[in-house]
Order: sequence, then structure tokens, then C-alpha cells
Amino acid sequence: MAAAFLALAAFGFLNVVNVVRPVRLSTLAPVAFFAAWLTAELAPQLAVLTVVATVLFCLFGGLSGIVGWIAVVLSALTVVGLLRLIAAAEAAAGIADSALADVCDPSTPVEPTSWLRRFFVPMSFRHPDVERVVDVSYGDASPRHKLDVYRRRDRPTGCPTLVQVHGGGWVIGDKREQGRPLMLHLAARGWVCFAPNYRRSPRATWPDHVVDVKRVIAWVREHGEDYGADPGFLVLTGGSAGGHLVAMAALTANDPRYQPGFEDSDTSVAGCVPYYGVYDLVGETGTSMARVRRRSLLERMVMKTADEQAYADASPLEVVKRAVDAPPFLVIHGQNDTLVPVVEARLFVQRLRELSQQPVCYIELPGTQHAFDVFPSIRSAHVVRAVARFVEQLRVREGVREA
Repeated sequence: MAAAFLALAAFGFLNVVNVVRPVRLSTLAPVAFFAAWLTAELAPQLAVLTVVATVLFCLFGGLSGIVGWIAVVLSALTVVGLLRLIAAAEAAAGIADSALADVCDPSTPVEPTSWLRRFFVPMSFRHPDVERVVDVSYGDASPRHKLDVYRRRDRPTGCPTLVQVHGGGWVIGDKREQGRPLMLHLAARGWVCFAPNYRRSPRATWPDHVVDVKRVIAWVREHGEDYGADPGFLVLTGGSAGGHLVAMAALTANDPRYQPGFEDSDTSVAGCVPYYGVYDLVGETGTSMARVRRRSLLERMVMKTADEQAYADASPLEVVKRAVDAPPFLVIHGQNDTLVPVVEARLFVQRLRELSQQPVCYIELPGTQHAFDVFPSIRSAHVVRAVARFVEQLRVREGVREA
């Protein structure tokens, strides 16, 4: 019993250490990411489970000998570490407020959330005021050309519009799996949100992916009103590969190279909010993950070429240099992201700020891994509210400009 107690306590302790000092070896990065992601975003639940498990082991003989006492010490350190992770998650609210200080009205009220709701919030993937319309077709060129619509049940009209693009390394992922906390929050506040699928590699080859995102924008322009949307005000968001795609779509508005067959459609957007996006396809940041990504994923399955110009044309870090009239951006990235190093986001934001005439906000979250927003954790709830403030401020600015 004591040996089992020690094994479990050591496992929990190492997972907390991996959040604070993540393993960055490319061969172990996927496993390390998964463990760190769950530990950081489920820290309140894991703290309670650790305390309960410790009490049970002590009651049933796990405290015998030096092994048992070592396990108790490791469990105590794990709980302390988890409490620090909870504090770091709570700090996301202040970090986001500071990042938006120059754009958003600081007097805008923030909805309070009880501690009880924060504890159970990861199990909440629905909202009583929001309905989802599934598998709406936005084209007939692929079975993947379907999207889901999130809107308020009373179906208001003239609503601001969000398009959420899922990630998955351009090869996996689905419209049902990502961005739901943000879409539910905005839909309840009177937005209409569209979550599309797009063609995935290896069957699809770049730029099929971004062509599909632009196809969605064009479709929303034409059919969004049928679902209560105001197609004249559209914001893009997405995470990881989806962050790459929305950044590319926002920076290449109306570029006929990415709009075959619908070259005359307006694909400009009012704003872009990429989460932990991939911005470096050329490898200029020099990280091991950028090299591994290109060698093992992009060249083999996504781009299917070694041509340097093709990568430059698909890399937001390069495209931003040539972008004209880039829309407002809110870039969000975790400081401890092991799958897409934070240096990519920092350099992308730096170049945007040097070249763009529009607001460029940046939220860098300490102790935060990739994909932190997949379920509504404490941290992601704070970030969702910050994103809502940002996009709603864009809506206000748009209304003032039109007036």
C-alpha cells in the first residue's frame, strides 16, 4: 500500500513540476504537453483529489515506514503546487485587463463568478440561452464543408459575427471540439458564431485549408443574415493551426490566390483573435519545434514541398511584412507552450505593431500550456471574458466610424 501511495504521489508531484518547468525535448513534447495541460487547467479538481487520496491512503495503511512518509511529503508539495497554479490561473484576469487597457474601457463591468461555479465549470459545455444548429453546408466541394451555428435561443437579428476555426495541426480536429467556451459566452450575449470544418491534410494540400476559411467568410457574407448575423461585422478566431489559418485569412483579405472561384467575394474582417497560433513556417525563430514541425509534418503532409517561397507565403511572420490594412488583432499565447513556442507569438506581435495602423493587443499567460481554452477552466473563463471585451469594443468602434 505504501509503495502504491508513493507511486501516485510522485506522479502528481512530477506533473506539477512539468507545468512549472515543462519538458521541451521534441521527442517527449506531446506527452509532456498533455500532462501539463490537464494539470494546469484542472488544478482545483486535482488539489481536492490529491487531498482525498492522501487521506484514504493514510487510513488504509499507506503511511507505514519511510516510504509512506515520503509519499505524504510529496502529496503536500503537490497540493501547494496546485494551489499556486490556481493562483496563476486567477491572475489571468489582471494580465488580460492590462493587455486591453489601451483599447477597452476600463470601467466595463466584469461578470463575477462564484468559486463553486469555477470548480465545476470544466464540466459545462452548454448554455441554457444558446442553441446550436449543426452541419450547415457552406459548399459542396468536400464533405468537410459544413459548419455549426451558435446563437441565442430567442434568435435576435443584426448580431455581430464570429467565425471560430479549429486547430489540430492541419491534419486532425473538428468543429465540435474547440472554442466552445468562447462561442457559448458570445452567443449568450447576442452574437452569432460559426464553427466550420475545413479540408484536412494529408488529403488536402496547402493552401486548401485557408481557402476553406475564406470560403466560410464569403458564405457568411451571403447567408449569415438567415441565422441572425450581421455579415458586415465579422471577427475571426482560432487556436493552434486554426490560429495560423485565421491570421493568414486576416492578413490576406481579398487576395485572389486564396479565393479560387470566388475572387470577387469580400473576405476582409473586422478583427482577428488567434490563440497559441503557429506563426513561423519558415523556421526563422530557430526553435527545435519549428524545425521538427517542418520536417515531420509540413513537408510530409501539409505543404508537401521543400520550396522556400511556399513556406514564406504561408508564414504569418513573413506575410505580415506585406500585409496592407491589417485588421485589429488580439494575440493570445501561453508562456510555457511546448508545442508552439511563445517566441513565435512575440515576434508576430512585434511586427504587427511596427506595421499595422490598427490596435494590436497581446496577452501572454505565465504558466500556461497549449490548448488551455479547450474546456472552460478558470484561466480560459478569464480569457473568454477578455476576448468578449475586445471584440465588443471593436463593434463599438465600427459603429462610431459608420456614424
